[in-house]
Amino acid sequence: MSIEESLPPLEVAAEKAPSLLQFVKAHACGNDFLILEETAAHRNHAELAKKLCARNTSVGADGIEFLDRQPDGTLFIRLFNSDGSEAELSGNGTRCVAAWLAATEDRNKVTLVTHGGPRTCEVVEIADPTYVIRTEMGVPRVMPRTIVVDGVGEVEGAMVNVGNPHFVLFVETEDFSAHGLSWQELGGKIAVSPLFPHGTNVEFVRVISPAEIAFRIYERGCGPTTSSGTGTCASSSAAMSLRGASRHLIAVAEGGPQRVSWESAEEPMFLTGPAEIICRGEVSGL
Repeated sequence: MSIEESLPPLEVAAEKAPSLLQFVKAHACGNDFLILEETAAHRNHAELAKKLCARNTSVGADGIEFLDRQPDGTLFIRLFNSDGSEAELSGNGTRCVAAWLAATEDRNKVTLVTHGGPRTCEVVEIADPTYVIRTEMGVPRVMPRTIVVDGVGEVEGAMVNVGNPHFVLFVETEDFSAHGLSWQELGGKIAVSPLFPHGTNVEFVRVISPAEIAFRIYERGCGPTTSSGTGTCASSSAAMSLRGASRHLIAVAEGGPQRVSWESAEEPMFLTGPAEIICRGEVSGL
């Protein structure tokens, strides 16, 4: 039998072929996301995120934002991290979705509903393919805490809620190490500590001046990332509340700077930063 004779008919092969999903890839300061329209009622979001976010075997990303267009016009987004876990929201991921809607639908101001609450995004500058977006990030809650970490001991910091959970540590070291560990090692321990039943994001913050901070991020469900929108807000609100930083500051992560404004503890915080559309394409689903 020839190779051609052993192959199934084209219509049979087509039926067995994996479905193709359309995606958009975008990043905010190197924190990258896939954007998928929500089209399947019983989609396995967790498995799809683990598959498509794999760096070496698929498209690769820190997470997937699933965009669900409700009948009443509400735009709802669900974030799944690269490990398949679902998070309340991502500031950078939300900004990436807003950039995509601005690029394709001329929505220069849009409210996106997340599990962490609604977030209104407004485009303030366009330099295609980069969109600079100002996002209302809600009212941060900062609570100083000293926690005990297995194998480390007492760790002083602050629990911060910006729609999702964070633990912020202040450091003096150039490499952001603390308690004799690299920030990646200590961040990994704190992120999965039993003290945080649902896990937590962890930020290591160095106050450079009243108007500038530098920080590193260990993200829950993802690990070290170059940037984080909610991490920027958590780090900034902790620096303002506990270290006397300015209510208007620049927060610099490995992926670059973002601007933060927080007029008072009772008012919403605003985050301004870039989002860039990388590409769009098709990929096989589950």
